[in-house]
Amino acid sequence: MVNVHDLTVTFSGTDLFSGITFKLNRGDRVGLIGKNGAGKSTLLKVLSKDIDSSGGTIAFDKEIKIGFLRQDIDFVHGRTILEEAYQAFEEIIQIEKNLEYINEQLATRTDYESEGYNQLIIDLNEDTERYELLGGYNYQGDTEKILQGLGFQREDFDKLTDTFSGGWRMRIELAKLLLQNNDILLLDEPTNHLDIESIIWLENFLKSYTGAIVLVSHDKMFLDNVTNRTIEISLGKIYDYKKPYTQFLELRKDIKEKQLQSQKNQEKEIKQTEQLIEKFRYKASKAAFAQSLIKKLEKVERIEVDEDENATMNIRFSISRDPGKIIFEAENLQKSYGDKQVLQNVDLLIERNSRIAFVGQNGQGKSTLAKMMVGEIPFEGMLKLGHNVEIGYFAQNQSEYLPPEKTVVEIMEDAADDNNRARVRDMLGAFLFSGESVDKKAKVLSGGERNRLALCKLLLSPFNVLIMDEPTNHLDIASKSVLKRALQNFNGTLILVSHDREFLQGLTNKVYGFKDKVIKEYLGDIDYFLDVHKMESLREAEKRTVVKETKKSSQKEKYQLSKEQEKELRKLKNKLAKIENQINDLEKEIEQIDLALAENYEEVSSQPNFFENYKAKKRKYEELMEQWELAEEEVTNFS
Repeated sequence: MVNVHDLTVTFSGTDLFSGITFKLNRGDRVGLIGKNGAGKSTLLKVLSKDIDSSGGTIAFDKEIKIGFLRQDIDFVHGRTILEEAYQAFEEIIQIEKNLEYINEQLATRTDYESEGYNQLIIDLNEDTERYELLGGYNYQGDTEKILQGLGFQREDFDKLTDTFSGGWRMRIELAKLLLQNNDILLLDEPTNHLDIESIIWLENFLKSYTGAIVLVSHDKMFLDNVTNRTIEISLGKIYDYKKPYTQFLELRKDIKEKQLQSQKNQEKEIKQTEQLIEKFRYKASKAAFAQSLIKKLEKVERIEVDEDENATMNIRFSISRDPGKIIFEAENLQKSYGDKQVLQNVDLLIERNSRIAFVGQNGQGKSTLAKMMVGEIPFEGMLKLGHNVEIGYFAQNQSEYLPPEKTVVEIMEDAADDNNRARVRDMLGAFLFSGESVDKKAKVLSGGERNRLALCKLLLSPFNVLIMDEPTNHLDIASKSVLKRALQNFNGTLILVSHDREFLQGLTNKVYGFKDKVIKEYLGDIDYFLDVHKMESLREAEKRTVVKETKKSSQKEKYQLSKEQEKELRKLKNKLAKIENQINDLEKEIEQIDLALAENYEEVSSQPNFFENYKAKKRKYEELMEQWELAEEEVTNFS
């Protein structure tokens, strides 16, 4: 489909990447990875023909159709969501207009024997056949299905796109791309504005896509679930393996270890040869032999080891002072935007050192509650901060607050005080801003660089409660890993709004699910929440069955159940307590393993049968949680 040969892109006299070569075939689902600024988005722009390369060639198959999800998009004002989504079907819509005109002509004209009337009949047949071939009778239903999969409600369809945020507009653009019959999809961070449910839907859609896909994403789980090939851009070169991300890392590591071993063996042979040359160089009887060794050495092709970009951020969140036991207390919280009520009758009690994830579809109030907690927006009801609570807040659009005309160092110095102004450049260095990069203006920074600067700025003020709204958007995988480790080591209260499942794993022990204006608490991590979320819909049917069966029971059976109730209830409570103790013990074991992995992954993971034992513990945990839920339900049925 696409053949890229010796491609080079240069900016300001410096090669972003050079001499890269690869082929893109039908069925390839490529994860394009690399550090922020490595050239991933630029390569997508070159493949989409948005920009020209500085050298090399790109050969496309004839009549190839390419769809590109860009980070920056423009919409025509005045269109509804459905009207904008229908723009994916330009030819179908044009044929509809043609058919409307033809049918109008046929209904009003009376020159049945004329050549013009006959041509209308021919055009009608041709357009109708073409309309059917293009899927004209199905496109409206397909559009509604895709929009709902990406999180839109049916009542949203007739609303103007102008009334939706940039993130929701990005979803509309993604819907248009998925509806078009493109041969190649180029997706630049498609999950940035999606909630977990929409990401899972998109995964399933892309896995069944028959064309080729090249996607930039910093969501490791999304890459593993969708891709079958990984291309990494690193230090101007590419590394291309037909494996999804995690398998690619393992394979890349094995290859590098073999390269290192081969390089050591070669260096040993070269050293021995050089010693022989030195020994015989000045002996007349051995001079010819020495010359032959020199020529042999000159022909040796030196083994090179792939270079890695090892520069990473250095983040450490420290506690300002110890707060009281209660961090947030809320009663009857209400929040509306005009006629739309987002939160209703919400009661909360968040204690010190809680580690909470806010999860749910977009528009359900996650970011709204975070803004209410930091006093950014008004609300109804009571929300009280605890004693000595000092909040650090990272907003979802934090990087948009950076003044575009100011430089990196100016932004930091403006936010600093007398106590930390002298440390500004050291802090910037820890966040990979050094040398000339500190003099860049905010408007020229990449999305990842802006997020890094916003994180660095956050550390200028002390806090003991950290609220972060989508902090991983635009961060590369290495930076996300550093941030995750820093949050694991943070000893304060943590509240995270995130759609990134892999990032949330091991960071929180409680999930607040947002849905239909209310918040439900789940005592477990993100994996537990997702499992329960799937099971709940199945359990609804089970509950309805139980109700029907109960109604059929006789009065005698009810009396017998009541008589045995106390004994049975004690038995169930003992069972529940036993399961809870097992869960608590297993949670501690898994948490210790996760911390050990975070501190020294290679040493811990190299232990014999480590992953088998670790997965067994996870499976046992899931089984116990299922048993706990069933036991809890049985106990509840007695009340």
